[in-house]
Amino acid sequence: MAEEDYGSFVDWNQMGDLAKSSGPTKVDCKDLKEFKQMARQGYWANNHKLRAQVYKQLIKDIPCRTVTPDAEVYRDIMGNAASKKPSSHIPLPEFVDGSPLPRYCLKAEAVASAHQIINCVAGQFPDISHCPSLPAVTSLLLHFSVDEAQCFEHVSRMLACNEPGKRLLDQTFLAYESSCMTFGDLANKYCTAAHKMIVATAQDVLEVYSDWQRWVLGDLPFSHMVRVLDIYLVEGYKVLFRVAIALLKFYRKHKAEGGQSNQQQDSSKVKEDIQAFVKGIASTVTPEKLLEKAFSIRMLSRKEITLLQLTNEKSLQQKGITVKQKRRNVQLALNPDTFSSEIVSAKEMRDIWSWIPERFALCQPQLLFTTSTHGCSLTRFYSHCEGYEPTLLLIRTTDGDVCGAFLSTDWEERKRGGNKLSFFGTGECFVFRLKPEMERYEWVVIRHPELASSNKIQGQEDTASSEGQNSDNNGLQQPEKPVGDLSPFLSARHFNLNSKNTSMFMAGNFDSIIVGGGDGNALYIDSELNHGRAGRCATFDNPPLCNESFQVALLEVWGFQDAMAS
Repeated sequence: MAEEDYGSFVDWNQMGDLAKSSGPTKVDCKDLKEFKQMARQGYWANNHKLRAQVYKQLIKDIPCRTVTPDAEVYRDIMGNAASKKPSSHIPLPEFVDGSPLPRYCLKAEAVASAHQIINCVAGQFPDISHCPSLPAVTSLLLHFSVDEAQCFEHVSRMLACNEPGKRLLDQTFLAYESSCMTFGDLANKYCTAAHKMIVATAQDVLEVYSDWQRWVLGDLPFSHMVRVLDIYLVEGYKVLFRVAIALLKFYRKHKAEGGQSNQQQDSSKVKEDIQAFVKGIASTVTPEKLLEKAFSIRMLSRKEITLLQLTNEKSLQQKGITVKQKRRNVQLALNPDTFSSEIVSAKEMRDIWSWIPERFALCQPQLLFTTSTHGCSLTRFYSHCEGYEPTLLLIRTTDGDVCGAFLSTDWEERKRGGNKLSFFGTGECFVFRLKPEMERYEWVVIRHPELASSNKIQGQEDTASSEGQNSDNNGLQQPEKPVGDLSPFLSARHFNLNSKNTSMFMAGNFDSIIVGGGDGNALYIDSELNHGRAGRCATFDNPPLCNESFQVALLEVWGFQDAMAS
């Protein structure tokens, strides 16, 4: 069959109607406007070979860097491909950020070829630091390539595009993160009803929108994605925004027809729900209906997208957010024969150690205070803990729950506020629970840096709220920002994160210690180290770590002893 030239990687049994070729066999058009119209109308959509030839010409016409790797480079690197069987067990580069390779009706061995191509691309483009869409694009282009080398060349040209004002793939975390913020801006403006639904149902809207590219490049069925690709290769990046907004509109309609309530839930659940809807969209929405919806959005222009993208990038750069924040897990070399805690096992302490900042990795845990030995006295708590930083607070309740906090700063800092209960500490603080299940809650700005106020962080001297107090100043209020200082998405009302309320790490005075503030406290312990309260707080965006009112069965504080100095 004629398609074999451009279909050697395709599992034709999975292609359904797309396996049949009909319609035109060549495209004879020089006018760009007319060509765009042909792409939108699906002129070559029913002929696999013609589609492959059109893609080849479109990608060949992309303006690229002077030195762009081509098919010959791939053949030189890989040698004789016939003598080497590619393996899908080769892990994908770290810059794809865990994005899986969509199968898209490819043969099983073609998946291994795609892995090989992506890893070769990684070697030729060392400046790529974040490109989650690359697996999907590679898988799609392999469909329409005669061999791996041609697919490699096509992917390389898309990555090396240097036409001013044109982008095809995000290749840095800064670009990708700003695109998520830009999608939020556009969703708020062009599909307000759907956006309001996401705001009402998801705890973290930006976390939901961080998947927007994956909805299109990854979750869409092949029959729909290939029609998007027809237009994307002609018109560029803006097509992805249009299609994603259309998907959000259809998702909102799907939820409305299902009669499901807009009850707020975990953002990951909302993400999974959208992903499931997009993957199964073929049952309710045809490819043409999706494109019709996407291109019926009036007034959305490439210029608006570019301006929003630049604004959002500038906002992130001003906060120093240009790379993905990661903590490398560090294993504690703990001797189980000498380690002794009445709250955690040696294994649990190792798990906690994997969360701490890396510069303390070589330190050994040193027991500073325990209520079983030193008694239930806040005065003795301070006298044993002062002079040490950081410290690890562990609590076991009479109900058997275990929770705690990593506290970055010496408790002696509390004295700077006099008798006033004042917050201090740094963004390295975090809270956690071990039982009934293990979970850590970092500073909200580490998890979602783009949501922080651009104002200089303050609040370290703000008065803490004691047990039972709910000061209006401790709530989430709209921060005052200079006009134009942040993107429209950042300053939207559903992201009212105030630097005061998200920087309340630790506080203490003569009658209590507090961890976490802003609209509640993560932990409150009274002066007898006997009674405590747990709750949600803005600083760590955490659920209650244990029962909201609890009795302390045992409390320990651990320091960090420099193993090299001992």
